[in-house]
Amino acid sequence: MRRRDFIRGIIGSVTAFPLAGEAQQGERVRRVGALINLRPDDSETQARIGAFVQGLQEAGWSIGRNLRVDYRVAPDADRLAVDLLALGPDVVLANSNPCVQQLLQATHDVPIVFVAVTDPVGSGLVQSLARPGGNATGFITAEFGMSGKWLELLKQIAPSVKRAAFLQDLTAGTSSSAQFAAIQAVAPSFGVELVSIVLHDASQLEKAIADFAHSENAGLIVSRTGASIRHYDLIINLAAQYRLPAVYPLRLFAASGGLISSGPDIVDQCRLAAGYVNRILHGEKPADLPVQAPTKYELVINLKTAKALHLTIPQTLLATADEVIE
Repeated sequence: MRRRDFIRGIIGSVTAFPLAGEAQQGERVRRVGALINLRPDDSETQARIGAFVQGLQEAGWSIGRNLRVDYRVAPDADRLAVDLLALGPDVVLANSNPCVQQLLQATHDVPIVFVAVTDPVGSGLVQSLARPGGNATGFITAEFGMSGKWLELLKQIAPSVKRAAFLQDLTAGTSSSAQFAAIQAVAPSFGVELVSIVLHDASQLEKAIADFAHSENAGLIVSRTGASIRHYDLIINLAAQYRLPAVYPLRLFAASGGLISSGPDIVDQCRLAAGYVNRILHGEKPADLPVQAPTKYELVINLKTAKALHLTIPQTLLATADEVIE
């Protein structure tokens, strides 16, 4: 059985009854918060929470007996940081830069373990990767230089592409611009003109992509930022509407109908994050736990979308894909 299938098998009861059960008499119940800026009903959300719970269980924690987990899950979950902290958690799991930033503005005392975060040093979340120094540590998404791989994938899957738009989030600090720079550095070698479409809101995004779609031999590359994740379904729908081959930064996109995704396995990060939460609950400090780079990456191809775009996926890509959705 694949890890994701196992995780989805256990997650239903966890999310439906996260506080079920009573602690045994005299046993201390520790409290963990989880701030996740995704939609509660998304399969990716369920998988991330499931992996986190699985990791806690593997570390010896039992929800309802010696551990309570309070969830705040919504696309704008970062706005719920203060509300979650008011519950008095011993440690908080935070998904993405915005969630961590809001938590750090509200507390310098409650330990924070983050996942799916980009450039935590440049964003001011930690002092250094080796010695975070404050009350936050965790797992980053990927090095910026790996963003160039997205353009390579776009050309492999759609060789005719001559002009590519990078969906850029200027509110993401240095993250989005660094991703753009990494792609721009390799664009000439692929014979591709790279342009930027700035993500603001839904209506602006619709107009910008509609205008860009008039270009011949056009394709999309989507940034790994909070704004792209908030608008992921709109971006996927617009790419389908205008028949634009697109490369996405996370499995969430390909699983939801996007053509192809390449990026870190955030579900695996959530499982690893449970290990850090366990260590903190046993007395270690976030300041002493190094920020870790991804250990697993995943390439996901949506064959149904490829067929709709009349694209033939190279056998070399299919052979190396971690998951093929049909």
